[in-house]
Parts: sequence; structure tokens; C-alpha cells
Amino acid sequence: MALAMDLRVAARTEVADGVLALTLVHPAGRRLPNWTPGSHVDLVLPGGLTRQYSLCGDRWDAHSYRLGVLREPDGRGGSAFIHDELPEGATVAIGGPRNNFRLVPSERYLFVAGGIGITPLLPMVRQAELVGARWRLLYGGRTRASMGFVDELEPYGDKVVVMPQDEHGLLDLPGWLPEAADPGLKVYCCGPGPLLDAVERRCSGWPAGLLRTERFVAKDNGPARDEPFELTLNRSGRSVTVAPGQSVLDAVGTAGVGVLSSCRQGLCGTCETAVLDGEPDHRDSILDDDERAAGDCMFVCVSRSRSERLVLDL
Repeated sequence: MALAMDLRVAARTEVADGVLALTLVHPAGRRLPNWTPGSHVDLVLPGGLTRQYSLCGDRWDAHSYRLGVLREPDGRGGSAFIHDELPEGATVAIGGPRNNFRLVPSERYLFVAGGIGITPLLPMVRQAELVGARWRLLYGGRTRASMGFVDELEPYGDKVVVMPQDEHGLLDLPGWLPEAADPGLKVYCCGPGPLLDAVERRCSGWPAGLLRTERFVAKDNGPARDEPFELTLNRSGRSVTVAPGQSVLDAVGTAGVGVLSSCRQGLCGTCETAVLDGEPDHRDSILDDDERAAGDCMFVCVSRSRSERLVLDL
């Protein structure tokens, strides 16, 4: 993964129980790369840890990035390090920003957030408000005290409905998501896996493109086809056999061709690679149904092949 820059931690703010907002700036006060709602950056932490966090600040502020970080007691150490060992004034390396969760133009939006899933939706709400689109936000969490950034949403009045589980139970998805698709409505959802699974089931009969989701934990796509297959690297003129249990990313590496990667879970989009021939077996949590059917790209950290041979633009 290419590092874009080193940034300084300008501020740390507790915005809810277990939720920390980080403000990052360039040490020399330089302008930061532009970003759009739905973007994330990679934080490169000591020990080789790389974690993806959504940008949730003001996209028109060219000199700072803001991230929301949930402490995950059962995580792999990244969030604990940020909460406990990354003080104000420290320097952290970042990659990006990248956007796999783009806000497309629409007259109406419904945003559904669960817990820390509010972070990518905050800039989307601001953008929808800026362009005069009609929108509503349904925001759920375990408790009100655990739900970050609630105070920032108060000025939007009844466009925002905050529903802590300990007060109201699970989100009333049937009451918010019409069973029949509404072509004029785009739905964006981010949060824990069970919420996203429930939303996807509710919208399973909708045409592709009306529902967009983003996951912080990779989706279980079922067992992959694990037979060996041939991989041809078109630009380098090399071929390699991908063995059972081996990722395309690792196989490409054995052929001496480098591919940028970060999460190795099919979540961040860093290793996206063009497919010139063959049928990918998509195992990522990024592409929608139409993009998967097109078969013209794949995320080589997790995806494999349904055909005996794949040709990649590498």
C-alpha cells in the first residue's frame, strides 16, 4: 500500500461511550487531498496494523480530516491502540482517501445507520441537505450513550430519528423500507453485519442500485471454489497457478508482480484489479450485483475464479 502522507493528531474527542473522534492535520499545515461523502482512509499503525476509517468531518475543510473510532474489545488491537496509545500531537501514516460507497444523485434518500456506521453517513446527510434533496436518517445503537455524533444531528429536527435499542428495541425496518421498490428513493446503510443482512433481506426484490451498503466486517459469502486455476498476467506476460487455499494476491506476488493491498478482507478496495478474461468468483463486500455480473474487475485479496483461467491487467 502506498502511503499518501504522515498526519498529526490535532485533537481527540470522546463523542460517546467507547467512540473517539480524531482530527488529523498536515504537520506543515498543507492542504489535504479532496474527498467525497463515503470516503475512507487507511491508518497505518505500529506493528504493521492497517485499519480503515470513514471520513466523517466537513469535506469542504481542506486542512483537516476527522475520523470516528469505536473501541472494539474483541478486535485485533487497532482500535485499542488508537484509543489508548495515540495521543494528541502524535504522527500517524495514512493512505487514501478512497471511496467505495459513493453517494449518487437522487431526489430522495433514506440513510440507515447502526452504531459507528453513522460515520460515513454524516457527510452524506450534509451533502443531501446542501443540494436540497429530500432525506431522512434512521439511527440505531445499543444505548443512547453509545451513539456518537447525536448532537451534530439535532439541528436537522425530525429528519433524524434516533432509536436506541434499550429504549425502542430493534429498528423497525418494515416501517421504513417499502416492500416494493421506489425508483425515486436511494437507500444507504452502514453498521453491524446483522443490521445490513436484515436490510438486504428486506430489499432483496429491489432493482440493483437502489440500496447501497458498506460493511466494517467482511460478509460471509459462503464457501469459495477452491480448485486450482491458471492466472495470466497480461502486461507482464507471466502465468502462475493459484493453489487451493492461496489468494490471488499471494499468487501474483510469487510471480514477482506487486499489487497494492491493505485490509486483505475485501473491504477497503485497495487491491482492485481489472479482469480481461475469465469469470471471477467475487468474495468481497464492496461490489453490488451489477458490478459482480459485469466481471470486469475483482479484489484479489479474497476473490478467486469460477473459470479454469483468469487474465488480469497486471
